[in-house]
Amino acid sequence: MYQGKKVAVVMPAYNAERTLEQSFKEVPQDIADEIILVDDASSDNTAALAAALGIKHIIKHQTNTGYGGNQKTCYTKALELNCDIIVMLHPDYQYTPLLITAMVSIIANGVYPVVFGSRILGKGALKGGMPLYKYISNRFLTLVQNFLMNQKLSEYHTGYRAYSSEVLRNISYSRNSDDFIFDNQVIAQIFSKGYEIAEITCPTKYFSEASSIKFSRSIKYGFGVLTVSLRYFLHKTGLVKWKLLQ
Repeated sequence: MYQGKKVAVVMPAYNAERTLEQSFKEVPQDIADEIILVDDASSDNTAALAAALGIKHIIKHQTNTGYGGNQKTCYTKALELNCDIIVMLHPDYQYTPLLITAMVSIIANGVYPVVFGSRILGKGALKGGMPLYKYISNRFLTLVQNFLMNQKLSEYHTGYRAYSSEVLRNISYSRNSDDFIFDNQVIAQIFSKGYEIAEITCPTKYFSEASSIKFSRSIKYGFGVLTVSLRYFLHKTGLVKWKLLQ
């Protein structure tokens, strides 16, 4: 525990056999009370390796549910275990687990209820190998999203996140998409409930084993992001109600 708070590190995994061990070994064991890995019907030995590493909670989907669907299982299990703070860590080693302690401390001390590891604060994104087109897209989308949602995040697209259990219990994450747009729907729900999000600088690594969506999926994701932000704006202005935010 950290200051009396029970901490879960959840790992939404898909074909993560080559990077799982390295990610797991850097998780601060004195902080993480529970480690939960959800294998989204991988075709490799992700689940078997997780068991060999001693990960206690392993859930294997029989069919692929998607990135959002995987997270739903992760968070639901963490809440079932009565965890107070839930950190999502991708097991592809793109984000360093060494920031978990800092992220947890912000929530445990009541400073902010949600913390994102931002690749854009500082120079971590391009320095870590983020493709230029993704960097430019990230900056453009974030600019539009901040305008429509009246916020000042450095990025909306990081996969490194920590939540207070109160936040996850008070938003309807189970009603969100099972696809990649899940993350942005969660952000809209967080802001709609009046919660604030802290950000810390996070280095990132882009390499062949790290997960990354293809260009065509990126285009679909980009339009989805803009749709979420526009619907949030319309909901907040009272023009069109959105059930996900009610």
